[in-house]
Amino acid sequence: MSEPMEPHSEGEMEPIRVPEAHLEGIEANVRRLMDQSAEQARQLDTLATAPEPSPFAAFGMPGLGGMPPQPAPPAPRPIHELEGEEYENELDALTDWVDDYLMDTYGAEVSTAAPWCEKWQEHDDVVGWLHALWMAYQQHKDPEAGLAGPFVWHRDFLTHALAAVRSPGGPLSACMTSPDRPSHRVLPGPRRSQRSKANTSETEQLVEPGEATR
Repeated sequence: MSEPMEPHSEGEMEPIRVPEAHLEGIEANVRRLMDQSAEQARQLDTLATAPEPSPFAAFGMPGLGGMPPQPAPPAPRPIHELEGEEYENELDALTDWVDDYLMDTYGAEVSTAAPWCEKWQEHDDVVGWLHALWMAYQQHKDPEAGLAGPFVWHRDFLTHALAAVRSPGGPLSACMTSPDRPSHRVLPGPRRSQRSKANTSETEQLVEPGEATR
């Protein structure tokens, strides 16, 4: 016969006894809750250190996903840096622009104050001026130049270039000064400087006589 239990003192609660089978289930739940808590802590650490997603990712910003970055366009090159077929193709395109747009729109009447040449392609300096003017035109008609782009081209490029090319003392001054008398003449440029001639003479003196005739 079991011994009678001693009465508990007033205010003391009797301990709760849980069967061992239930204890195993409680321990498993506690471990699962601890694992979930640790996983949530790792996720919070990751979010705290990761960069915020950019709203421009869909537009292909570098390093942010979206569309791959597009290669940069080739840098513009002055026409006199081109050679062979590349030069000829560029000169053909420039001729189309000068004949069909530039002179058709801005070509003032040919006179002694504004000469012109139907063979302007044979004037290297004129080709350089007009090609630079054409490149500036392409840049300032681009939407990125804004609404003021065409005005800037007129103010800063067109007027100055045409004044230099068609001035009375400019590169075409010996060419056509009247539409009824077409003419073409390339004016000779400056001779080589004295220093350049001296360096050339010294180089020639260093060459042995027998080597010069090989």
